[in-house]
Amino acid sequence: MSIAEPNPSIGLTTISRTVASLAVGVVHTLERAVVGEGRMRTARGNAWEAVCADRARADRRAELDRLVAELAAARAAAARRQQRERQPVG
Repeated sequence: MSIAEPNPSIGLTTISRTVASLAVGVVHTLERAVVGEGRMRTARGNAWEAVCADRARADRRAELDRLVAELAAARAAAARRQQRERQPVG
């Protein structure tokens, strides 16, 4: 007496994975045809764009910090100048 194993059938997840895989292939081919081989987005290109964006944000943040420091110094100097003007000359 042998026990027959159930026949493997195609399930919903198998169909979904197949459709997703085919869709990715179509999009990749379409992108290559429309954009061109040299302008295709790659992981390396995406990483470099992220690095450049981070550097630009850091530069803007440093410039803003410098401006705030200059404003604080100017305000402190003006406050000291006002304080000296208020003191009577002795």
